[in-house]
Amino acid sequence: MASPDESPLLSQALRRAAARLAEAGIADPAVDAELLAAFVLGFGRGGVQAAAIRGDRVTAPDAARFDELVARRSTREPLQHITGTAPFRHLELRVGPGVFVPRPETEVVAQLAIDALRAAASVSPVAVDLGTGSGAIALAMATEVPHARVFAAENSVDAFVWTKENFAHVGADNATLAFIDLAHAFPELDGTVSVVASNPPYVPDAAIPRDPEVRFFDPPAALYGGEDGLDVVRVLSRVGLRLAHAGGMIVIEHGEWQGEAIRGILAADGWRAAATHPDLTMRDRATTALHP
Repeated sequence: MASPDESPLLSQALRRAAARLAEAGIADPAVDAELLAAFVLGFGRGGVQAAAIRGDRVTAPDAARFDELVARRSTREPLQHITGTAPFRHLELRVGPGVFVPRPETEVVAQLAIDALRAAASVSPVAVDLGTGSGAIALAMATEVPHARVFAAENSVDAFVWTKENFAHVGADNATLAFIDLAHAFPELDGTVSVVASNPPYVPDAAIPRDPEVRFFDPPAALYGGEDGLDVVRVLSRVGLRLAHAGGMIVIEHGEWQGEAIRGILAADGWRAAATHPDLTMRDRATTALHP
């Protein structure tokens, strides 16, 4: 076993890793290097930064493991697949091949749903997340609005493995998960739902996602939504009208250029007060509307 003097400095290991990740085109190579080191060493990113400043060294086994994970990330394998987790609001969700990795921009979509759910005039309002994937939006609603009842639908076998794990891990007893197609979900809730939320597939079939992490690792069923990307949105509009009560809200995530088209779909179906909302980068990210 290497003596302490022979073990590499953590700061040097981080610099080498960041340089390798930068060469691979990673957008934030230093951040990813620190997060991978944190995963290997078993503490937070802040702890990694402090250890690097102190001049701490890493053991040879940890250094080898770190190099192995950096090599994987340099192939553009998603960081979240390597660590097995993805942060979402206050949650730590378990993810991997077969399930869409939740993105920071979806946290804004969840906030819109949570705000509407909190404002609902009911002691126990009902919310539905259609096509829940990892369970991100549903579990955020369930844990942040504990007096609500939240129902989530997912019909991908590969994704459902992760959804079940996240529901079990979070343990929100006010959240119910069903393996069912969103088009036919929860008929027993018709006319009772205060918030219908969804992050549907919305990439047009002919569009090729720019990032390899998305193009090669996210499941196609979670990405592509038909010729204009809005096939599932059209279904959501009709299902939302079935599920929601008068004054209930629908919240749909979408691409930054799709707001106008989605407002048109919702208005044509009879929804009122359709409005599009930006994410934290000021790109249009979600459209809401109210049940007549």
